[in-house]
Amino acid sequence: MTDARQMKSAARLYAVQALFQMEASDQSADAIQREFEDHRFGAEWQGDTLAEGNVDLFRKLIDDTVTWQAKIDQMTDRALAETWPINRIDPTLRALFRAAGAELIEGEAPPKVVITEYVDIAKAFFPEGREPKFVNAVLDHMAREAKPSDFET
Repeated sequence: MTDARQMKSAARLYAVQALFQMEASDQSADAIQREFEDHRFGAEWQGDTLAEGNVDLFRKLIDDTVTWQAKIDQMTDRALAETWPINRIDPTLRALFRAAGAELIEGEAPPKVVITEYVDIAKAFFPEGREPKFVNAVLDHMAREAKPSDFET
């Protein structure tokens, strides 16, 4: 039995993958959502069973990312170095920042949980690189902008 926390983590990972796929393939959010829900959540793949994801969180992340993308991209740009606007960064990181930004703006999880979850996703995609530290720094900046009251001492 998969616990609720694992299902939320899986939903976040699937959301990053779905957002990447949306950008790469120019498919609609609805088409991508259906594909992931029908063919990824709990599916058998090469002898393994993929994780079940929290469908509600997955849908909310995709919908909120589409709704708030301009705001999220602006927040991300402010957190990035001036010479590296969001359109110049790796598309996987772009998808990750968008999903995390949506959760920071509209989500219920505390910012520190959101940051930790997406840093873990960055580690899954870039196990040998510096990207997880980069993701941590950018998301910390974005979280302080999105929810400043959570960082007051």
